[in-house]
Amino acid sequence: MQKLTLKKIAKELDVSISTVSKALKDSNEISAETREKIKAFASFYNYKPNNIALSLKNRKTMTIGVIIPQIVHYFFTTVISGIENVANKKGYNVIIGLSNDSFEKEVSNMKTLSNGSIDGFILSVANETQLLKNYEHLRETINQNTPVVMFDRVIPEINCDKVIVDDEEAAKKSVSKLLSLGCKKIAIITTKDYVSVGKLRTKGYLKALKENNVNVNSDLILKLEDTLDNDSNLKLLETKISKFLKSNFEIDGIFCVNEIYALTAIKAARKLNKKIPQDIKVIGFTDGVLSRFSTPSLTTISQHGRLIGEKSANLLINRLEGKVSKNSYQTIIIETELIERESTLIC
Repeated sequence: MQKLTLKKIAKELDVSISTVSKALKDSNEISAETREKIKAFASFYNYKPNNIALSLKNRKTMTIGVIIPQIVHYFFTTVISGIENVANKKGYNVIIGLSNDSFEKEVSNMKTLSNGSIDGFILSVANETQLLKNYEHLRETINQNTPVVMFDRVIPEINCDKVIVDDEEAAKKSVSKLLSLGCKKIAIITTKDYVSVGKLRTKGYLKALKENNVNVNSDLILKLEDTLDNDSNLKLLETKISKFLKSNFEIDGIFCVNEIYALTAIKAARKLNKKIPQDIKVIGFTDGVLSRFSTPSLTTISQHGRLIGEKSANLLINRLEGKVSKNSYQTIIIETELIERESTLIC
């Protein structure tokens, strides 16, 4: 058979071209039986839509641009997995750009992809963008009718759809758990306040102490530059955490705002002859592969990254396909889960 087109499928199955097009897009306007028949025929003959022709006709690329701060973080890889799962099912391709937490790289990626390569963006904002508080490239993109969905690190001042977790509540839940386990001197290892998620998780830590009538001790709060969890800086990260623990030897509980901080804290504590969890109990954030397979395994907050990706993709595609009001934006909050493992449980 020659190259299969919508017209040829329609002729072979004795239906209209419009019916074929809608069936392949899984439209409910077409009966389930007809949809399955058309999709099975197209699959058998390996039908591939001509995306270039569709783009010229509809002025759409059927491509989503995803900008993430880090590729090595397990959380972001799970988000991408969720985005691709939804996008591919709905006929969209995904292009991934990496900002490396650089403002300039974020701007450059968005400008390059906005030049006719994508229909909309899903992104988690770079830490440097938050530090500089320069959001003009985001406003410009939205003003040019390229929709944006933010996830995880979001900018409240920008009107767009967002998918987040309640970072403050998740942190409060974690610290409350440490208090319920008998911890008296609970430390937090967090980022500088310009990183939005770190600031919110620190706020949750303080809120938990206040609600449990525990005095806040500023000596037990370690705020680190966000660059320290990069591969090249892990030794320096361990040095700073080790110094912090030596200066506060009475610490018996630690809440860390990410997985790397938590696992580094465990390593540093053990070098100081502290037993985990007998002497110090540790809770982290993210629930990556390292959390599950470290020794001891890490009690952690799961953000459900794949679900965040799926919700983000659905929000963007619904907007691209005109299924939502143009000036009405939605913020979806994903519920977190505290997963208890060996770093807080004495087996």
